[in-house]
Amino acid sequence: MSGAPDEGVDLNKPREACGVVGVYLPGGPVAHLSYLGLYALQHRGQESAGIAVSDRTHITVVKDMGLVASAFDDRVLAGLEGDLAIGHTRYSTTGSSSWRAAQPFYRGLDGTEFALGHNGNLTNTAELATSSGMLDGVVTSDSDLVAELIAQRINTTPQITRTRPREAVTEALAEVLPSLRGGFTFVVADRDRLIGVRDPHGIWPLCLGRLNVGEQAGGDAGSSQLSGHQPTVGQPSVSQSGGGWVLASENPALEVVGATFEREVQPGEMIIIDAAGCRSLWPFAGPSATGDRAEPHLCIFEFVYFSRPDTTLAGQNVHAARQRMGAHLATNAPVDADLVMPVPESGIPAAQGYARASGIAYGDGLVKNRYIGRTFIAPNQHVRSLGVRTKLNPISSNIDGRRLVVVDDSIVRGTTTRSIVDMLRGAGAAEVHLRISSPPYRWPCFYGMDTGTSGELLAANRDLDEIEAYLGVDSLAYLSLDQLVEATGVPGGGFCHACLTGEYPVEIGAGARAEVFGSVADEPNRSLIATGSVQPVAVAESVAG
Repeated sequence: MSGAPDEGVDLNKPREACGVVGVYLPGGPVAHLSYLGLYALQHRGQESAGIAVSDRTHITVVKDMGLVASAFDDRVLAGLEGDLAIGHTRYSTTGSSSWRAAQPFYRGLDGTEFALGHNGNLTNTAELATSSGMLDGVVTSDSDLVAELIAQRINTTPQITRTRPREAVTEALAEVLPSLRGGFTFVVADRDRLIGVRDPHGIWPLCLGRLNVGEQAGGDAGSSQLSGHQPTVGQPSVSQSGGGWVLASENPALEVVGATFEREVQPGEMIIIDAAGCRSLWPFAGPSATGDRAEPHLCIFEFVYFSRPDTTLAGQNVHAARQRMGAHLATNAPVDADLVMPVPESGIPAAQGYARASGIAYGDGLVKNRYIGRTFIAPNQHVRSLGVRTKLNPISSNIDGRRLVVVDDSIVRGTTTRSIVDMLRGAGAAEVHLRISSPPYRWPCFYGMDTGTSGELLAANRDLDEIEAYLGVDSLAYLSLDQLVEATGVPGGGFCHACLTGEYPVEIGAGARAEVFGSVADEPNRSLIATGSVQPVAVAESVAG
């Protein structure tokens, strides 16, 4: 068993890489629509924000550190006129947190130019940089690397730029994509086209919407499945006349800009949007290359934590899925208690489901300060403990003398959870029973979810009793993987659950594994993993023990 995780004041939640949006609307306010789309995706990244706009002659990129509202105002947006745009909001997983690493990335070449926004993480960044002859410091991140690879490809095939300049970026991107490994979505803009890409495993979401000028949003976002409708290869899907198109990480961003949900971008699909309409290419080897359905591996934490509650994934509402997770917890791990309370805000739907299924009263026990940043410097334990209270503070009148069921979506490092338990006991809680609406988080993610190294994960090499003792709770129960998948509503849809099982759908290079695990001996004990073979009754019995 490794030592205790490092202390800190962050909320210790899994943090996903980025949110992306793309808008194609000739003659429309594409920069303003991109801004609104990014605003709807702010939860996916708060470090930096950027927008790139093409007026068919030039591409202009504006980006800055901070939130979307800090990076843009009416004056900045008014100067960004054009027919198509892409936007990006970032949380870094590869590369530094700096203006230079902010996106979109831009490349200006002889005869063409493009901008690129990326959500996710590549697992073969070092290998790609070495094979392409790049020196240290040339690129700031895996996203910057992809932009450089596309530029290199264009430069090494000048005949394309001379004879088919409008095809240069599209063809170069299609040739670079098969070399990429990991989980990723891209939005790319050249002077005339908006392009969207989803990796062959579909680890991160990307959806397509139709923007009809003068109409309100209202499409049926529930019509797609993870492996749903497959468009005909190379065939425009809908006429372009009278409107435009929007790409976004989550469908609420479509609704915010007035777009109607069309469908999810399929794993391995490359969507090209221009004056001719919207068409699909399949640049990756394997089933997706022929337009056949590729087996999806959507990150299951999109349902657990990442996506907005009003997002629809694979035809299922995320909020309802989280309530079902809580209901399963109530059935699998019941306990006599006086109040069911969430850890706000991500624990709210599961707590509602738990309360409804158990018959125990639901109420608030913690108030979250929505206006404080993610982290701040905490020089000692006393200041760290105060730091947690600036984000979450107990409602003593709802807690004093009561037996509490505290529901949260996940535990990563555990430091904040332990501080919360201490606060609840300090406010007079008679008992604290912790219920988590996902299995133990034991393995680091290599595809774009920032959770630190293996040694920082509370459950990596601890059993249930050890975790319970570390957190100081009266009982602890996790949801099993089977029950989690069932709660999503798409049990046959296919998910990436590597962080819960250690089963990675995309190969991880030896260098990347060593950086995270240190050595094979440091990898989590597979015997502790809560896989689908763990039955719900076993979880309940562990809690009772």
